Amino acid sequence: MSEARNSASAGAVSTAKPSNWNVPNVLTVLRIIAVPFFIVALVAGGTFGAADPTHRWLAWIIFILAMLTDWADGYLARSRNLITSFGKIADPIADKFLTGAAFIVLSALGELWWWVTIVILLREWGITIMRLFVIKYGVMAASKGGKIKTVLQTVALVLMLLPLGQLGLGWLIPGWVLMGAVTAITVWTGLVYVRDAYILRRNWLQAQASQGGGH
Repeated sequence: MSEARNSASAGAVSTAKPSNWNVPNVLTVLRIIAVPFFIVALVAGGTFGAADPTHRWLAWIIFILAMLTDWADGYLARSRNLITSFGKIADPIADKFLTGAAFIVLSALGELWWWVTIVILLREWGITIMRLFVIKYGVMAASKGGKIKTVLQTVALVLMLLPLGQLGLGWLIPGWVLMGAVTAITVWTGLVYVRDAYILRRNWLQAQASQGGGH
């Protein structure tokens, strides 16, 4: 009897939902908290010809550390079975707050075209909202193109956040070229997600119709 109870209790522990109070979620919250500090440092760092790049370097370091927490919380959540509903919602929001702040401030500083920032942010938040609307039909997993987009966005921002503008306008050209590629793949993957959402909804409706017909 005691062995049976122990076995049952072990099974209950293994299937119990993890608490929201765990390391991955703490890292996600810290990433959100870091956003205003990142913004202040980036604005204080200035742009072309600014005399003191210290704040700009600080903003760059904050961004790097924040993106490392993004990798760490995902790894820990998956490897230690600490995936929670809070994490599923808060993690992508934290990412979009951080990268969105970087895009907006870089445009405000005159180092990135506003149309690029607007297109990318409309795509990012638009797809996020769309996923919430279609979740009743099924979960839309991140596509390979979406993952490539995320990596390219991060690399482009890491490059553009460096105080290269203080060395001259020409130093910003590599970042602009990479950001052009990022914009293209961001739009393309957004269209793919819209197509996938349409297919997901259509298949769900067809499945419901066939089940109704079977009855």
